[in-house]
Amino acid sequence: MHRRDFLAGALPGFGAYLAFRSEARAQGTSRAPRLKISAIKAARLRGINSKFVRVYTDQGLTGDGETLDTVGAQDIINNHLGPALVGRDPLDIEGIWFDLWSWKSPPGGIPPVFMRGMGGPYLAALSGIEMALWDLAGKAMGVPLYRLFGGRVRNKVAVYYHAGQPSEALKIVRSTGVKAIKTGIDNITQKDNPERGFDPGKSWNFTLTNRQIDDIASFVGSMREALGPELGLALECHTRYDTESAIQIAKAVERYRPMWFEEPVPSDNVEAMVAVRRSTRIPIAAGENIYTRYGFREYLEKQAVSIIQPDMAKCGGLWESRKIAAMAEVYHIPIAPHGVASTLGKVAYAHVCSTVPNFMILEWAHLYNEPLNRLMEPARQESGFVHVPDAPGIGIKLNDAAIRESLEPGYEFK
Repeated sequence: MHRRDFLAGALPGFGAYLAFRSEARAQGTSRAPRLKISAIKAARLRGINSKFVRVYTDQGLTGDGETLDTVGAQDIINNHLGPALVGRDPLDIEGIWFDLWSWKSPPGGIPPVFMRGMGGPYLAALSGIEMALWDLAGKAMGVPLYRLFGGRVRNKVAVYYHAGQPSEALKIVRSTGVKAIKTGIDNITQKDNPERGFDPGKSWNFTLTNRQIDDIASFVGSMREALGPELGLALECHTRYDTESAIQIAKAVERYRPMWFEEPVPSDNVEAMVAVRRSTRIPIAAGENIYTRYGFREYLEKQAVSIIQPDMAKCGGLWESRKIAAMAEVYHIPIAPHGVASTLGKVAYAHVCSTVPNFMILEWAHLYNEPLNRLMEPARQESGFVHVPDAPGIGIKLNDAAIRESLEPGYEFK
């Protein structure tokens, strides 16, 4: 093996550096021509939660990203954060993130993101821009994202799917080969059981009756029976319950050995999460509603959770999630990212997960993807794993024409 090849594989980022230098040589310069951001645009699609973000440069190279879950993020990108970054070097990703996040107000007098709140649409907008910048950086250097993040620990990442009923869970397992299923136990609704149920869409910090707890336990038992003893069964609560109800649910379903008990109580009450965790042997998971490394700090220091679940499209971005994972690794806590994005977003997450030693499993929320299938190429999946692409950047090509047909009025995507 040549020393050059050895270094490219052994040193984080060195392969990217070699690609960058080779491009510079091909153009007869000491360094590749400096790129400048010419525009950043976000597109909102009809009936789809995801918002695509595209970074444009003065040399025609573009990068694609995604943000979600927050109304208004696309307008923040188009009218505030995007215009403030015109003229910046898109490869200065850490500097751009810091300038938008910190007290350093970017050109144009736009207030920094943290002044708009530690979460919500401004941080989601920043996350989408950051993802697109990484995609662009990979394309500029001719390397996949995982190379920019230090290289892979694994070539493929384990994923899990969603199922609402035992029959559906069994069908998914047989057709995909996934080794784990997540189900929402807060879906025991009035429609299904009017005399005992509740409306999860209107419930928060909710106190359950004994009969409701029994119904949940019965449902979890039926899911476990369908899946068998070996497959993972994660229980989603969507922060619905008060502390005592969550503790009672955990006691009622503990015998079914769930893979985890997700967001049993509101995420803004760390002590309540600690109380639930101390009450049960079931691993407690949370993180989709926690933002940046600063938000995760208290959860990790207090050992409030067994598993963390950052959503990379709204918690601060891909590199921020890599930092969060490194913090969790110190506490021997695994990471199982929340993933209701499109294939573009989830494959970007997979790049990060492939570089993280303490990665556990990635959410692959297929139910959210149906309207998005024709908008981009699919990921390569096999036996419950997603293969991480070797193409430059994220490695997923968007169907621009199909996206343009799906745009809400007033948005463009070119």
